[in-house]
Amino acid sequence: MKKALLEDIGLLILRVGAGAMILTHGFPKLMRFFVDEPIKFMDFMGLGSVISLSLAVFAEFVCAILIMIGFKTRLATIPLVITMLTAALVVHAADPFGRKELPLLYFLVFLSILIFGAGKFSIDGFSNQKSMYYKR
Repeated sequence: MKKALLEDIGLLILRVGAGAMILTHGFPKLMRFFVDEPIKFMDFMGLGSVISLSLAVFAEFVCAILIMIGFKTRLATIPLVITMLTAALVVHAADPFGRKELPLLYFLVFLSILIFGAGKFSIDGFSNQKSMYYKR
């Protein structure tokens, strides 16, 4: 196989894997809006619990789906990079490294996707191929 093809397959696996794993965090947060209990969530920078939870749901659910399908991938990684750094360095600041490890690993994965993009096997990749085709 060509090196470029292997890189695109690697980016696909990375995107889908990271997106699917983060959905296990984002979906439960989304469901907090549909229970009859008051929302208890970290009040980040004085924004309030509801807004902080909404931002986390946007990043961990909506942006994760965008990354999985490869649509506006680099843009979608930015909220996740910020959310993962916030989780590691603010939410778990006083916790041992073991609690910070998962958000830091997610941070590195999403930072890598931000740097390298979605690859050929994505909506972004198909759009780029189509636009390159029509420019000829």
